[in-house]
Amino acid sequence: MTSPTRPALSDTSERLLSIPEVADYLGVPVATIYRWRYTRDGPVGYRVGRHVRYRPSDVECWLETQRDARPND
Repeated sequence: MTSPTRPALSDTSERLLSIPEVADYLGVPVATIYRWRYTRDGPVGYRVGRHVRYRPSDVECWLETQRDARPND
């Protein structure tokens, strides 16, 4: 049997972001990121050992879902 191959680490161009980096990027307090994680309202995070990390693309996708709807003029 062959096992599926994973892309090499050098193939991934996204560096995972820490909670303080996501908070800084979004301009919100670190506590807000923790609250969003607890209530499952924020971007998808990944547990890496005892740390939580975020893919920049996941943060961007989540951010797009938060866009205010424009009223029809």
